[in-house]
Amino acid sequence: MRAKWTLVTAVVAAFAFLTGVNGPLGPTVFGWRPAPTITAPTGVQLPLFVLLGLTEALAFGFGLAFLLFGYPWLRRAGPAPASLTRLAHLSIAWVLTNWWSHDSLHIANGTDLRGLLAIEYAYHLTLMLAGVLAAAWFSGVVRGGRAAPGGG
Repeated sequence: MRAKWTLVTAVVAAFAFLTGVNGPLGPTVFGWRPAPTITAPTGVQLPLFVLLGLTEALAFGFGLAFLLFGYPWLRRAGPAPASLTRLAHLSIAWVLTNWWSHDSLHIANGTDLRGLLAIEYAYHLTLMLAGVLAAAWFSGVVRGGRAAPGGG
């Protein structure tokens, strides 16, 4: 199973890295490119942005592997309602996979505030919800399936 996780993570990470907004295939595959209002990185900024892009691509690859193979792992972690376990599974995958498209959209959007608001709401609110769902699942597992205080 570890080989499957590693293979999916590596293949998807390579695809994500090459197709990000700054990647050589980004404009070809997705049609996105840095907005004209984005300045080019200088000095140490360039390798730091490349490192960040690589890290985001690896998180995207691992997130997809988690989406494919992680649900049984969560089910075995402890008693929790099946629906909450599935929501936690999807939430954790979203927390891992969103960064690649999130940052690429920021760079492609540039300083357009209407686009920025759409990106921020679409990503930040869903990440907050994902955190709440993952915390609720974890709380249920820690409690051994007993209801959390305050109902539910």
